[in-house]
Amino acid sequence: MKKRIRIRVYGRVQGVSFRFEARTMARYLNIKGFVKNLYDGSVYIEAEACERALGDFTSWCRKGPDFAKVERVETEDIPVKDDKMFDIRF
Repeated sequence: MKKRIRIRVYGRVQGVSFRFEARTMARYLNIKGFVKNLYDGSVYIEAEACERALGDFTSWCRKGPDFAKVERVETEDIPVKDDKMFDIRF
C-alpha cells in the first residue's frame, strides 16, 4: 500500500549535495515526490512509496551524504498525491 510522508531534515544539510543525493536515493528506491531547501537551512522532502521504501529512505535521510551533519529528522504522514517522479524543486 502506498503512502506519503513529509520529511524535514535539520543540521548541516545545505551546500553538501543533500538534494541531489536524496533524488538519486529516491529514484533508486522508486520513491516519488520532491526535495527542496528551505530558508531556515533545513531540507524539506515529500516522499511517496510503499512503507518499506519510505523506511529505507528515511533511514538514509538520518545520515545523508558524506559531508552532511544531520542533527534531527522529523516525519509526518500526509495525503497521497500520485506524483510521477522524484525531483528537486527550487
